[in-house]
Amino acid sequence: MRSTVQLSLITSTVFALVTTLPFGVTHAMADPTPDSWNAPLPDQFTTLKTGSTGIEVHNAKKRLKDLGFPPGNLSPTYDSALRMTVWAFQKANGLKPVDRIDSPTWQALLHPRRVRPLVADGEPERTEIDLRRQLLTTWKGGKPVLVTHISTGARRPYCEKGHCGFAATPLGDYRAGARVPGWSTGILGAMFYPVYFNGGIAIHGSTLVPRYPASHGCVRIPLHNALDVYRFLQPGIPVYVRRSEAPAERRPKARGEQRSRIPKARSPEAPRRSHRQSSRPGRSTDDHGRRHR
Repeated sequence: MRSTVQLSLITSTVFALVTTLPFGVTHAMADPTPDSWNAPLPDQFTTLKTGSTGIEVHNAKKRLKDLGFPPGNLSPTYDSALRMTVWAFQKANGLKPVDRIDSPTWQALLHPRRVRPLVADGEPERTEIDLRRQLLTTWKGGKPVLVTHISTGARRPYCEKGHCGFAATPLGDYRAGARVPGWSTGILGAMFYPVYFNGGIAIHGSTLVPRYPASHGCVRIPLHNALDVYRFLQPGIPVYVRRSEAPAERRPKARGEQRSRIPKARSPEAPRRSHRQSSRPGRSTDDHGRRHR
């Protein structure tokens, strides 16, 4: 019994030390170095999910942030921001997005995939939107600096509040245009720090960013990433919308997941509420009622 407790404490301490190393985004996006990430995955990693608290939650958030997947705050609580950040990380690593950090996700955190561009010859400063994986990546100096989960056009007809159209986020090459700071409310809903890039279609923060395409055409992103994306997307920055090819899914065989003894902690998070906009074939209407061809 004593040896089991000691092993659990040692592995938790080792992981805490490793995940708090000063990885920068540039280093984190490259393949892991043999010296730092070749240690075998401990069996004591706890499966984390919404409501989980403890040092392992904090360490997971810190690791995700270092890898370019901002989780919001670094509190030791598994909140909604972390849940969507985990989705983004799982999708970027060929895993099915699930509402937990399980053994395959821990392994991916130890040995992450390199983030590869959708547009090989894209400009060094750009934003890429992947409609298949529902991911947005910002690139700065030719390197990925932020990856976030998104929800794009639902690809279905709609009629809401007297406005009808087809909910789609069109493929193509665009540039950031008009920007609106803070919250703005229009005919089809509210947007947080929207940046328009294709007529009335914008990238904007939302409280409703499900795992599937659900918008009227805009690119919804989690609230905790909205301001950073807004600051990056200055007028004229390229926005590439693509649909990536589907590679083979990476999901390693799960190990036995035993619960480790970890400190408990709490951190409150206050959710907010919102919704989004539309586009018509040949004409779109933004959330301020303006029409664009």
